[in-house]
Amino acid sequence: MHADWSVFWPKVVDATGETVYMVLITLALSAVLGMAVGLTLYATRKGGVLPNRLVFAVLNTLVNIVRPVPFVIAIVALSPVTRGVVGTMIGTDAAVFPMVVVATFGVARIVETNLLSVESGVIEAARSMGAGPLRILLTVLVPEALGPLVLGFTFMLVALIDFSAVAGTVGGGGVGHLAMTYGYLRFDTSVMVVAVAVLIALVQVAQLLGNALARKVLRR
Repeated sequence: MHADWSVFWPKVVDATGETVYMVLITLALSAVLGMAVGLTLYATRKGGVLPNRLVFAVLNTLVNIVRPVPFVIAIVALSPVTRGVVGTMIGTDAAVFPMVVVATFGVARIVETNLLSVESGVIEAARSMGAGPLRILLTVLVPEALGPLVLGFTFMLVALIDFSAVAGTVGGGGVGHLAMTYGYLRFDTSVMVVAVAVLIALVQVAQLLGNALARKVLRR
């Protein structure tokens, strides 16, 4: 079978819009949740501004468990929870939930790693001026690590485009669903090529925007 491109292009546009929707919503939610988890990991680790072995051990274990799981397995494993939270396991909204869960722990590790790169002297200087733990975290550490954090979020944004394609192959909508339904299952190479081209274009735009923002932040 071959696609009738005179009527198929609107499907490509709609699928691209669904992918952008999934990626941006997931990035926004996982950025907030992942930042909170990452800051807590940094603060509660040994030698942190609010050391707490139990909290750090629990969060660190969760991150180490979730991060290595391939997304295609995670989306299937979380399907009962997704049905309970969203009410369905099919569609873009159903795909967003497992994407947020997985991305949150990835973002958390990115945040923790970049905060650890900030020199300890900066923290000591803030403490000597009477800054409390929360103020050190939000007004000293995050601004100091902002450039690398932007690059880390850019990396996650590109990963989310990949996640959205995987989600589409199991009914999540977007470009992945288009490629699976109209390309792979119908043996239509042209659809597969267009789907791959769209994903590559989205990745390039995301990377260019992330790099530009990181350069702007670093100059400041």
